[in-house]
Amino acid sequence: MNALAIILLFVEGEISAAPWWNYPGWEAWKFFNLFLFLGFLIYLLRRPLSESLVARRESIRRELMRAREERAAAVAKLEEVETRLAHLDSEVEAIRTQARREAEEERVRIERATAEEMSRLREQAQREIEGAGKAARQELREYAAEQSVRLAEELIRRDMRAEDDARLMGEYVESLGGAGR
Repeated sequence: MNALAIILLFVEGEISAAPWWNYPGWEAWKFFNLFLFLGFLIYLLRRPLSESLVARRESIRRELMRAREERAAAVAKLEEVETRLAHLDSEVEAIRTQARREAEEERVRIERATAEEMSRLREQAQREIEGAGKAARQELREYAAEQSVRLAEELIRRDMRAEDDARLMGEYVESLGGAGR
């Protein structure tokens, strides 16, 4: 039977064997037992359930706060990266400009160092040439003096006679004797 038929039967009084609170399958004591059990269960579990729900709510709140903080940090990091990306072209150009400037400064420094080294080498070579020239002139003078002495000795030996030799020895002895007085 459907529910409407059952209600109509109660109202008309055709089913009068049991009152409505004791209708088979619909006994009121079952519901009273159920409500009593649920009340006792709620009384026993109220505090632990409340504490666990509060703890769960706090845990969810903390997780939510941590997630917000992480999101804020991620957004800040994203903004920083986007800012760096936006300025990347200018940074690259600044680095290129600085590299060009440093390369030019290095080229000028190398040119200056090369010019100084060349000047120093020229001066050193000039000093060495002058020193070699002086040494060569000195050697030439010594050689010329030796040759002059040798030639003079040859001329003297060739032109000298025994009487010239005796006269020179006499003059030398006289000069020694006059010097001793």
